[in-house]
Amino acid sequence: MPLLGQASGGWTESSSALRILHVGIRNTTGVLTADSFTQDNPPNTTTGTSDQVDTTSNGVLSGSVCFARPDEGSNYVGGPEASADTVVLGVFINSANGNSFENTPGTASGKGPYISGQGTYANALYETANLNSGVDITYSVSDGLVASLNGYLTNVVAADNAHDDANNAGFSDSGATGTGFNTLIGVLKMPPDSTQTELVYDQRV
Repeated sequence: MPLLGQASGGWTESSSALRILHVGIRNTTGVLTADSFTQDNPPNTTTGTSDQVDTTSNGVLSGSVCFARPDEGSNYVGGPEASADTVVLGVFINSANGNSFENTPGTASGKGPYISGQGTYANALYETANLNSGVDITYSVSDGLVASLNGYLTNVVAADNAHDDANNAGFSDSGATGTGFNTLIGVLKMPPDSTQTELVYDQRV
């Protein structure tokens, strides 16, 4: 079902996957890592590749999860790095490399604005399949949303799917078999369907 209200179609034709409904904090403190501009999409596993991601685009994408990247040094942010102890900070507003026929402030400034501090958002970038089995994911109202291994939103809180954070003890469930816990990014309010192909959620980070 669509959200209440009217739209001209501008947001459905937007080049940004993240649609801000009620904004939290637009954060630009961190500096993007070098691989924020070069990573493949999906970056870590191609089993059950999401049909919501443009696999021809490089770099962190609008709607993907922003991580603290201590492997790069102090105050660096970027996408998921499998070998690093990355921690969820929020969700990127723009794609690092921009889009065709648009200005590219990310490459010019080295900054990647992300949303933190709660708010309500619609996000068109998320996993559509279990990264371990390839089985389609069903999203339901009140699902907890976490970061997948690829740095996209998912509701699968299990090994080989979700990004475990050994430093966080905030969110887990009976399906979690990883070594750590998963940072709760948001609570799903409206699952995607044939009318509106976005996750609408209240953010928690």
